[in-house]
Amino acid sequence: MKNESILITGGTGSFGSAFVTSLLKNQKWRRIVVFSRDELKQLKLRELIGADDRLRFFIGDIRDKERISRALEGIDTVVHAAALKQVDTGEYNPIEFIKTNVYGSNNLIEACLDNNVGNVIALSTDKASSPINLYGATKLTADKLFIAANSYSGSKPTRFSVVRYGNVLGSRGSVIPFFQSLIAQSESLPITDLRMTRFWITLSDAIDFVHSSLRIMRGGELFVPKIPSMRITDLIKALVPEGYPTHIVGIRPGEKLHEEMIGIGESFRTYVAKDRFIVLPSFVNNRLKPLRDWRAVHEDFCYRSDTNEDWLTIDQLKKLITN
Repeated sequence: MKNESILITGGTGSFGSAFVTSLLKNQKWRRIVVFSRDELKQLKLRELIGADDRLRFFIGDIRDKERISRALEGIDTVVHAAALKQVDTGEYNPIEFIKTNVYGSNNLIEACLDNNVGNVIALSTDKASSPINLYGATKLTADKLFIAANSYSGSKPTRFSVVRYGNVLGSRGSVIPFFQSLIAQSESLPITDLRMTRFWITLSDAIDFVHSSLRIMRGGELFVPKIPSMRITDLIKALVPEGYPTHIVGIRPGEKLHEEMIGIGESFRTYVAKDRFIVLPSFVNNRLKPLRDWRAVHEDFCYRSDTNEDWLTIDQLKKLITN
């Protein structure tokens, strides 16, 4: 990182803003570039962070290959967080999600190769594993594009890896701020299905996981953190007093009852380390032999939110929400 430059696509989103803030605490970075298409969010981020000579802001869209290529001049590392993410919106606007999440990702890959960027980490989602919705399908496609890019980088220094994790506590798309706004208005909470479970990760843990993945990546890995699951019923108990009104609305279009981050079809190339799982690419890549401290998972392994060994209690959820 010493004297290197880093660019974050989607740098004004929930993750991007917090990640940029964490980067500014490290004096080794020479230049930190925020790339996003919303000028108002960039203004708010500048006001929040304050003046810093290392910080640069680029207005642009990853759908525009020429613009992203210009922004990547002199960049050593890229964290790709830009995406369209709302599941139900994707069901009704599929081509827009394809343009951003698939074509935009491919634009970034080609621009990184053209500019000889060193390391590229793309952020994925649990919905990309065995997807049933358009959003998940576009993110799975993007994951495969980034992993496959290692096979045609040739003599170029560019290496691509992917980080996949679950719902981020307190992010803009999280259910918690949505529920809190309804509670503030004394409105009944809409519950999709009382059996629902989800993976859960704090924003700070997600940032730390991306930092650590950047340090150890060799190109081609899909990194999945070991994180807890939570039950929707426990979340409700942690958020609201007993007896608060709720009503069942049913699962939304494209939504799963339980989430999955590693499917059984990936078990034969999945390894486990202390704090993470690592899925190696299916194509031949001599750079990616399993490391000494990695252990192969069993052949019927599947990492799902309902069969996870680690669960958040109601008290733990309360503490996370109040923090």
